[in-house]
Amino acid sequence: MANYQIQFKRVYDAPATSDGIRVLADRLWPRGIKKVALAHHDWCKNACPSHQLRQDYHAQIIDWPTFAQAYADELAAKPAVLSQLLAYARQSTLTLLSAVKNFEHSHLPVLKQAILTSLEHEDQEINNNEPSSPVCFGNDFNHWGKQ
Repeated sequence: MANYQIQFKRVYDAPATSDGIRVLADRLWPRGIKKVALAHHDWCKNACPSHQLRQDYHAQIIDWPTFAQAYADELAAKPAVLSQLLAYARQSTLTLLSAVKNFEHSHLPVLKQAILTSLEHEDQEINNNEPSSPVCFGNDFNHWGKQ
């Protein structure tokens, strides 16, 4: 299994070379930051929690475990929204940018786990579909030329 690096960073923190590919992982654009000012490669708003789910969590209608499970279910229902994030994670360190203050109880750990799980499934699929090695004839390199 490959070792993928996915980390979180606040949008208000300065970029670093160790960030790798920087992707905004919020459905809404962060306050106080101009679009041209944020050093980022992409914005994955379609991979973020739905508007209703996000509102229910912020209004404390649902708790974090309920939110996390509902968000994981949303991601499982539309796996294609992760495809670009999977590609980024395969290329380099992936830094998920967000305006949230508490990463631990946000959507980011759920998104990270969904990405890692999808990468693991893809890796297993690739390894399971790998063709077998060619036939080995030992030291007999001229097998077909013999009569």
